[in-house]
Amino acid sequence: MSMLDGILGQVVGNVDVANLAAKVGLSEEHVEMAIQALAKFHSREGDTAEGAAAETGLPLDKIQEIVTHLGGEGSLGRFAELLQGNEGIAGAATSALGGLAGGLFGKK
Repeated sequence: MSMLDGILGQVVGNVDVANLAAKVGLSEEHVEMAIQALAKFHSREGDTAEGAAAETGLPLDKIQEIVTHLGGEGSLGRFAELLQGNEGIAGAATSALGGLAGGLFGKK
């Protein structure tokens, strides 16, 4: 969760997953799932909170509460950009490492 906490800190400041979970009355795992779903649905058509609630199975009011604590839709957009950028970097690094390992073990 440290990557997620780092991104939250850049967008919201002084907010981490554990703190947010305590504020909204959910587990850290549920909050992390909700934040990732919110980031995913932010760039899609339709209501962001409703999409995240449907995907995670969490109540819509809890999802909306998380959005509020994150600073609303504007902050959510910035968070989504940062999360997608970090996942892209992580995915590229994983792919490169996989290719390197394959080369070391004779796979192409």
